[in-house]
Amino acid sequence: MPTTTRARRIAGCLGLLLLATGCGGSRPARPAAADASPLPAAPTSAAAQLAKLTPDQLAGQRVVYSYQGPTPPEQLLTAVRTGRAAGVIFFGGNTADPEQFHAAVAALKQAQQDSPVHQPLLLMTDQEGGLVRRLPGAPDLSERAVGTAPDPAAAATSAGALAAANLTAYGLNVNLAPVLDVSHQDGDFIDQHQRSYGQDPAAVTALGRAFITAQQQGGVAATAKHFPGLGTTPAGADTDTGPVTLDVSKARLTTVDEAPYPAAIAAGVDLVMLSWAVYPALDAAHPAGLSTTVVRGELRGRLGFKGVTVTDALEAGALAAYGDPGNRAVAAAGAGMDLLLCSAQDPNQAADATAALADALADGRLDHAEFTAAAARVTALRASLGR
Repeated sequence: MPTTTRARRIAGCLGLLLLATGCGGSRPARPAAADASPLPAAPTSAAAQLAKLTPDQLAGQRVVYSYQGPTPPEQLLTAVRTGRAAGVIFFGGNTADPEQFHAAVAALKQAQQDSPVHQPLLLMTDQEGGLVRRLPGAPDLSERAVGTAPDPAAAATSAGALAAANLTAYGLNVNLAPVLDVSHQDGDFIDQHQRSYGQDPAAVTALGRAFITAQQQGGVAATAKHFPGLGTTPAGADTDTGPVTLDVSKARLTTVDEAPYPAAIAAGVDLVMLSWAVYPALDAAHPAGLSTTVVRGELRGRLGFKGVTVTDALEAGALAAYGDPGNRAVAAAGAGMDLLLCSAQDPNQAADATAALADALADGRLDHAEFTAAAARVTALRASLGR
């Protein structure tokens, strides 16, 4: 199924919040792009399902958990069973033993069967290729290696297909890839880890789209990152460890750093991750993922993205000035982020973020209609991914 058709499938699940369980089940083979036939109505609407949730459960529809070691802790399994988790992100410590990891994924899926939320969990990892792989195996090539391959387009398509096959074999349904950052110069932050397709925005655009299309045809949601671009980040700077300001012109951002995103959006990319860098040309006061100007204005407004926005790690050092994970979650949700990534491998922090969101929803700091619409976008994505 071309990814433009996939976008229509998710839009059908979302729409006016008309569909929920009717979009579940295993993913069928994708029909041709010309097939725009409507999905059958479902007996239970997403709106009705979300309306039945407690504030804490509704908040949980926007939170992704993480944990340490090979076995999901009972706290996480309880959060899943009680409808207070949208998904789980996995790291190397979770996946080191394939047999134990298969058992962990099975336990999480079993817990989801008892949840009042009927859609599957978002089970995700960073499987970019090359140096950044949380699972053993494909894709072996880094993005840099793809970009310098004899046939880059074929290499990108293969990498996307192989990533989907690998994640699917482990029961995962979301890859936090591809990186669409356009490297500025050799050895910069994004290049030193071989995470960019190159310095040519046209090449990054084409290769990113090829990866996205192949991966999503393989049944795994893709994530374009890190909007509006980390390509000018110098070596030694890292939002994971501290604040980063990228003082580049709006013209550069528009014509180079953001250039790959219209094609990714046209290809139906499911998620876009925003960076934690500050871009004074867009908003001098906030990191991109906490900026209404960037999230709602630039990504949603100017580029027309209608899918799920996802934060980078809420625990990043770049957000030190914004308080604990709960405060950061509320700030991100207020800026327009849909899905909040708690990557500290501590379920307590995700639970705190969920409680903070519920409190902000209850006292009016977060608008209820906007909050529910964000949860519905996540619900639609989950419904489209099957079980």
